[in-house]
Amino acid sequence: MRFSKLGGKEIVNLNDGGRLGVIADSDLIIDEGSGKIMALLIPERKSQFKFFGDRYEIEIPWDAIRKIGNDMIIIELDENDKINKKYSF
Repeated sequence: MRFSKLGGKEIVNLNDGGRLGVIADSDLIIDEGSGKIMALLIPERKSQFKFFGDRYEIEIPWDAIRKIGNDMIIIELDENDKINKKYSF
């Protein structure tokens, strides 16, 4: 699948049915050596205010993805497995 085909798909967690966002709002972490996708970075929906370019994101490991469909990406991730990170741009 081409990267351009991922745009606009919703990301849904299989464990709780929660909608985490849309892939258009997300970033990818790519291993420079192998070119493989390591994780998705999804903006955390709880943080409404952004100060000085700070951005809070949830890092979802690529191996947590269970299915990429026509309209959505299904992931399987427990609340304890989510990795919250703060990025400054």
